Amino acid sequence: MPSLTRRGALAGIAAAAAVPVPPLHALPVGATAPEWDIAEWINSPPLRLQDLRGQVVVIDFFQLWCPGCKSFSIPTTLRWEEEFAQDIAEDRMKIVSIHTVFEGHRHQSVSRLRKFVAETGFGHPVGHDRHDVDPRLPNTMILYGTRGTPEVAIVDKAGRIAYQKIGFFDPDEKARLIRDLMAA
Repeated sequence: MPSLTRRGALAGIAAAAAVPVPPLHALPVGATAPEWDIAEWINSPPLRLQDLRGQVVVIDFFQLWCPGCKSFSIPTTLRWEEEFAQDIAEDRMKIVSIHTVFEGHRHQSVSRLRKFVAETGFGHPVGHDRHDVDPRLPNTMILYGTRGTPEVAIVDKAGRIAYQKIGFFDPDEKARLIRDLMAA
């Protein structure tokens, strides 16, 4: 996996600052998680959130050229794939990554996404967010009120938001939250 360089981080910050994003707000804890709107699935047949009721669902919203995604959220979800492998196999938990492209549309194509997923070793479902409602923002990004990438949402077994945050967080603390939600 490519490492994050200072130049890459600065380029990402500059690109993000150059693209104004309408003010979106994360869904509040306890809100019903909306159904995602995915144009294409990788590593999975079409998957609906409502079919995952009874499981804790971790959603990683990411972009291919997002430095924080490549250095933090993607490695975290890949680590959780291993850490929670038995829970995933026994349908107590599901990890889903959603490619929410809100900039650099030509560069962040589905063909590049497929190649990246294969090279990086994702074992979980990856959805390419449908983009047909807003001229710039993809549909699931709007539904969840995500403000950028990386952003992670954790959905409880009843389909409610238990956690949603843009940026970095303590992975061990959230792993404990996932375990607590599975035990509830």
